[in-house]
This record gives sequence, C-alpha cells and structure tokens, in this order.
Amino acid sequence: MTTAVQIDELVESASALAARGGRAILGITGAPGAGKSTVGSRIVSALGPERAVLVPMDGFHLANAVLLAKGLRQVKGAIQTFDDAGFASLLLRIRAQQPGEVVYAPSFNRDLEEPIAGSIAVLSEVPLVVTEGNYLLAEAGAWPAARACLTESWFLDPDRDRRHHWLINRHMDYGKSAADARLWALGSDENNARLIESMAHRADRVLRVKGL
Repeated sequence: MTTAVQIDELVESASALAARGGRAILGITGAPGAGKSTVGSRIVSALGPERAVLVPMDGFHLANAVLLAKGLRQVKGAIQTFDDAGFASLLLRIRAQQPGEVVYAPSFNRDLEEPIAGSIAVLSEVPLVVTEGNYLLAEAGAWPAARACLTESWFLDPDRDRRHHWLINRHMDYGKSAADARLWALGSDENNARLIESMAHRADRVLRVKGL
C-alpha cells in the first residue's frame, strides 16, 4: 500500500535510523524520475555531514566505452548496464566499516554521462549512509546481496504523468532535444520503470512524497 508523506516526515524517519547506534544503510528506490536523488539529497542535507552521507547507485553505471563495446549504449540505464557486483561489494564494505577506516565510493557526473571513481568519502563515524537507485530490490545477479545490506528500503511511487514530465525535462536539461527526450523517457526509461515497479512489494515502505 502506498502511503502519502511529507519530506519532513522522511527526514524524521532517517534521523531515527541515524540515532539507532552503529551503521545504518537506507535504500531509496523507484522508477526513473521518481525523485530518488531529490529525496536522498534532502535527507542528507537536513541531517548534515556528521550524521549522513549519500552514496548513489549511479556511480556503478558501466562506462560509455564499455556499453559501446557490449552494444548496450542505447539502453543505458537498463539493469544490465550497471556493475551490480561492484555495488554490492561497496555496500558490504560500508556495512562492515571499521573505526577510522575511510571507504571511497564513486559518483556519477551527468554532464559527462560517466561514473567518477573514488569521489565520495564515507567516514566510519557517520551513522547513516543513504543510497538511491533503480535496482536496489532486484532479485537477479548480485542485487540481492546489495539488498541484504540495507537496514531499510523505501520505494517512491509518484504520479506517473508527473514523473514523465519531470523526466523529459531532465533529459532536455542535459542536452537532448524535446523529441529525443520524450522518446527516451517514454521508451527506454519506461521499459525500465515497468521492471522496477514490479519490485515495489519487496520494499519496507512504498511512499508518495507530497509536494515533491
């Protein structure tokens, strides 16, 4: 069942996870354009760098050169275009992080459309790691190992028309023409969305964030 919530309520829930003691990992998932990065960023910003850090799954996009070699460039963003084993290994390291250890995670540069290795420092004393991405609840490959590292998982379920509108605008912001943006959002992205939405029942909470 989808629950309507305000972003402030999610900040409170994340704050409670950060206060439990030890390391907590919060996973935020949903279809392309669902608002995952927005919610994750808002939570981390509200809690501050001493309490939370954002480690997006998008850092594990395969590089464009690899996608071209595999014939996958035109479906970038599909489940097979990510390094699932690398992502699972990172979450395992983060969950088992020792005092004083720094774990470096990759980010994703949308201007370059490429992952950037070692660009996020995860400090051992930060209690909450927020990770967000499309396939956190997938059951194939190494995704279940990643899911097992999550303390809690949230699935974002916005209005579909609103999601499409936001996604088309984002593609245009990063250089696609209006026609290409619409084609990508309603084609490749929507194919991925159907797969991702079939995973919603595996989440701890299914949420529609009001005012997002």
